[in-house]
Amino acid sequence: MKIRGEHIYENKMESSKNIDIIYRPGENPEKDAWHTAFFIENHMDYFAYPDHVASPEQVTFMVYTGEDERYYPCSDRMFEAIMNKNNSHFLQKKYKEVLQRIMELIDSRIEDKRDKSFLEALIKIKFLHETQDEMMIPSRVEKRLLKIFLDRTLIDDPFLCEKAIRNNRVSKALCSEAFKKAINQVDNTVILNSPSTLAGIKKFVEHIELNRLLSLSVENALWESDKLKAYKEDDFHKLFNRQMIGDGVKPLLNFLGIERKADQTKKILWLADESGEIIVDIAIIKHLTKLGHKIIIAFKEGPLYTKVDFLDAHGDEILSKQLEGAFFIQEKNIGKNEFVKILRSDNNIIAISDGTRENFNPLLTSKVFSRSFREVDGIISRGHDQKRRIFENHFQFTKDIFNISRGPDGSTLISYKPRHPSVIKFSHGDLEKKAKIIINQMENAKNKEMTVIFYSGIIGSIPGKIQMAKKIMSVFIDFLMDRFAMTFIINPSEYFEIGMDADDLMYMWEIVQRSGYIDIWRFQSYDDIVNAFQAMDKKVPPEWVGKDATYSTGCTKEMRIALEVQKKHPEMQIIGPLVEKFMRRNEYGIGKMYDQRLSELCQI
Repeated sequence: MKIRGEHIYENKMESSKNIDIIYRPGENPEKDAWHTAFFIENHMDYFAYPDHVASPEQVTFMVYTGEDERYYPCSDRMFEAIMNKNNSHFLQKKYKEVLQRIMELIDSRIEDKRDKSFLEALIKIKFLHETQDEMMIPSRVEKRLLKIFLDRTLIDDPFLCEKAIRNNRVSKALCSEAFKKAINQVDNTVILNSPSTLAGIKKFVEHIELNRLLSLSVENALWESDKLKAYKEDDFHKLFNRQMIGDGVKPLLNFLGIERKADQTKKILWLADESGEIIVDIAIIKHLTKLGHKIIIAFKEGPLYTKVDFLDAHGDEILSKQLEGAFFIQEKNIGKNEFVKILRSDNNIIAISDGTRENFNPLLTSKVFSRSFREVDGIISRGHDQKRRIFENHFQFTKDIFNISRGPDGSTLISYKPRHPSVIKFSHGDLEKKAKIIINQMENAKNKEMTVIFYSGIIGSIPGKIQMAKKIMSVFIDFLMDRFAMTFIINPSEYFEIGMDADDLMYMWEIVQRSGYIDIWRFQSYDDIVNAFQAMDKKVPPEWVGKDATYSTGCTKEMRIALEVQKKHPEMQIIGPLVEKFMRRNEYGIGKMYDQRLSELCQI
């Protein structure tokens, strides 16, 4: 059995100029082992914790990794300090900040002296245990200590009241007459600088309103104190005049179609951050929906200090009222077709949980979050904690990511991290166009009185054998073509392209399969596979012995579709293994080409 070695990268980021993050596997067994232990000890290794950590395929929905590269949810500086064991002072400083926050939490929430002393001692013992070898990421230590606090005290959310107060403060500020007048006020300077056309004026006004809301979104005093109770109209005007800085200002406005006309309205994943702040976020989000954009708001799964979470979205009176009319996706796992239907519905605001209690950690996010990340056009993250996680390492992602946070001197800082240039994405429209081309070919064949055959077979259900599966299918279809006259046979293996996953293929093929042009739907039998190997003058390899379409996750899904199509078009024939044998497979593992239940077998 092959031991799973850990392989990582040769890459440098401008933000990490003085940090050597080069790691070459195989040169130093001890360092290889330390790297493996790093992922295991931080509970971020999929092979050690498959029920909790996202599969490598799921991570690729979000993070673009090079060959043999592994993503880690911390800054390059943090990773280098842990890997090279050369910056203990930096690590210990971060560890102490974690301990201080937990101790302050205990001190503020626990009144009984004995209980307080016990809990403080327990936390210190666990803290020393977790940090003694300096392998743990500080945020991972904090998560474990916070869990101990929650489990021992049985407090569901120690910041529940504070979060409600924050939301209430912002709500009152945005409902105040002073704010309403300020947000709608137009002075002579604005009028003189306005465009001369109605379309230009409309775009100009949209820009002004968005700028004002963005300025407000970084005003921490709005939710952290009652200072704004006394704010007058002029005070809000001063906030609106704050400077907007950063390399993301123009890209964000272009992305939203504010400064220049965008190609189309966007689907945006909005990574919510702080309570109170989220009320301003929703005001921005509602403004964006008026421009035609569709927003998916990702909340934390559960309590994380004053961060807004999915439970707050339901239970907080102010927040839930602001989200009236939003569509909540409760499921942690959701298929592509169902997700696309939700995206194409009239729901312009969709709420999900990211599946974590962390600032940003793609290794632990829910499948619905990963799918959202994959399907949207861009990501807007909020606050310094998310900015640090996303921007302070060399990793690039599969989508453009923006961050809005408070900059120097109270400015609005907008940062931008473009997606990796090698990322390939097939939009719903792309897949539908490909399906339409195939349907047109089927229609032309029917017009020539040809018999249309759709051939379903194994492509990715035997991991690592995709190329052989495609060859088997093509060889056998050539075999049929030599013997059948006036037939048009669709070979699915010819339509697979780099960048497509199983969900993309199923989405495209279902459109084709429900077109009504199929005369015969043939499912691959074991005899088909034997005949293909005979045509190649080869013996059947052991992994292919006994296999047929019933082994394939995709073919199982397609058999269900075939039966539905046959009810609508009774003249269509279904040829292949018995229907009853198709029940062994269920759902693709996300990002995989085979059933999720095969994952354990694939680890051997």
